[in-house]
Amino acid sequence: MVVLPVEVAPVVQKKVPLQIRIIGNVQAYSTVTVKSRVAGQIMRVYFTEGQDVKKGDLLFMIDPRPFEAALKQAEANLERDLAHVKQTEANLERDMVQEKNAEAEANRYKLLFERGVVARQQYDKFRTDWEALVATVQADKAARANAEAAVLADRAAVENAKLQLSYCSIHSPMEGRTGSFLVQEGNIIKENDANLVVINQINPIHVSFSVPEQHLGEIRQYMRAGTLEVKATVPNHKGAPYQGFISFVDNAVDSGTGTIKLKGTFANKDGRLWPGQFVNVVLTLTTEPNAIVVPSQAVQAGQQGQYVFIVKPDLTVESRPVVVSRTVDGETVIQKGLSPDEQVVTDGQLRLYPGAQVEIKTSESPPPTKKKTP
Repeated sequence: MVVLPVEVAPVVQKKVPLQIRIIGNVQAYSTVTVKSRVAGQIMRVYFTEGQDVKKGDLLFMIDPRPFEAALKQAEANLERDLAHVKQTEANLERDMVQEKNAEAEANRYKLLFERGVVARQQYDKFRTDWEALVATVQADKAARANAEAAVLADRAAVENAKLQLSYCSIHSPMEGRTGSFLVQEGNIIKENDANLVVINQINPIHVSFSVPEQHLGEIRQYMRAGTLEVKATVPNHKGAPYQGFISFVDNAVDSGTGTIKLKGTFANKDGRLWPGQFVNVVLTLTTEPNAIVVPSQAVQAGQQGQYVFIVKPDLTVESRPVVVSRTVDGETVIQKGLSPDEQVVTDGQLRLYPGAQVEIKTSESPPPTKKKTP
């Protein structure tokens, strides 16, 4: 009987992660387009293109002189109207004193008139004078109210002028990296019109990817149990994968593609993940503790489905059908058909048939050397 050389590997039972592998796209954690809230000329730019900035850093200065002049005008109007308020209060106090005296005179002449001591004409004169002063006091109160209202309007105008002046200094609204200049020093811009610069926050950063909708149930199930881990690997990058977690699951399946969108959040402290970059994503749903695993090259495809060759103790082989669950990093998880500690053929299957006698070789053994002829 011909003995066929083969390589074998044991069937092992171990922990194997349940993973989904997909291509993802890196996205900025947040993006802000900086615009001006006032019109004017850009006097100075305080950063360079591609610079990392912190929240509150000064980015642009717009010519503040027109706004400083408007503030001084508003403050002058406030001082003028404050003086007017004081004047109306003084007038009111003076006329209230006169009205009180006139009321006393009118009451005194009323008693004298009732006793027949003075003529009615004298009494009517004092009463008319008192009534005129009452009307004057009411007018003074209205004038004071108008002056106070003007002061309130002036104070609002001063606050607005200060606010407009503060808009001349444009600060970074967040920490991130600036893009290219969209305007230059000396440009005249309109209010809320021109985009000055775009800032991307890249630490942390998002990786967006879509998975087939049939995985949605599993994803939701395992997310209820805890945070799902996700890894991202930059193509042609030899370093370790980036570790992150699932932070977003879209609220609807894309009916056009049959996929659901997810986002992972990554620390990205070294800044290697870059917005717009494509990465290899591995989403780990759970870990199967007692999975039956064989090398992927042991699994063959036949007319009846997938199978492996089992090496029996008498060094003959048996063809056994298997049900494959999934493949992870060169290893295939067998759902049905194998038991731990069996041996499967990993190389040399092409010449095998059920019952064939085999000789186990190792891939590390050196090839036979040819004898030299004398």
